[in-house]
Amino acid sequence: MGLTWETCSAASTKINRRHRTARFTVLVRVAPENGLLAEGGMDKASAGRIELQLRSAFPDRTIARVQLLQYGDDPEVEPGRTAMRVFFDWPGRSEGSKANPKTVHAFCTANSTAFDVLRAELPSEISWVEFRPEPTAGAASPDGLSYRITDRGRRAAAPDEVPEDFAPVMTRLGPEDLATVDTLIAAGIVNSRAEGLRWALGRIREHPAFAQLRQLAQQIDEIKAQF
Repeated sequence: MGLTWETCSAASTKINRRHRTARFTVLVRVAPENGLLAEGGMDKASAGRIELQLRSAFPDRTIARVQLLQYGDDPEVEPGRTAMRVFFDWPGRSEGSKANPKTVHAFCTANSTAFDVLRAELPSEISWVEFRPEPTAGAASPDGLSYRITDRGRRAAAPDEVPEDFAPVMTRLGPEDLATVDTLIAAGIVNSRAEGLRWALGRIREHPAFAQLRQLAQQIDEIKAQF
């Protein structure tokens, strides 16, 4: 299978340090048959370029480290997608203080302009960027203390992708269910996990037994109404 290269966000990489803004340009490998990223995901050079541009949107030494997450690195990353987990430095960390929700709130407030830039310029291949306080030496990253920027709002706003009468539903899937949905993505049947769940529900509706089940449910409702 041949691979082609596409340029996402044809903006320049110039940085306005006065306003701490940055534009993101990335080259990604695309499989022509289904438009998904190749199995290897984003190449290291492109990932490193995005990391440098992300760091440049914040004051110097604000970002401690950046983790690039591809499919298989984190259950929330879908096949062909990429995510980033960013750890930021914060006052009191070097003295051994413990991060708390106010730590994240202070970071977000102080860097609101940078977050506006990231929301506007986030490459479409990156599903989300999560910011966490860098833990103190020898400590694990505190659970629940994070701020995440996603591309869900931007994708959901496209009327040709999500009809107006669609309602958002949040669910959690176990490893086997995730593997099932991800197989549909890898096979090119669907383009995302959300689309995979809609596809599966559509197949259930096509089953003859579902019509019988719906009729039975209506009969039960009618019986309940008699009480």
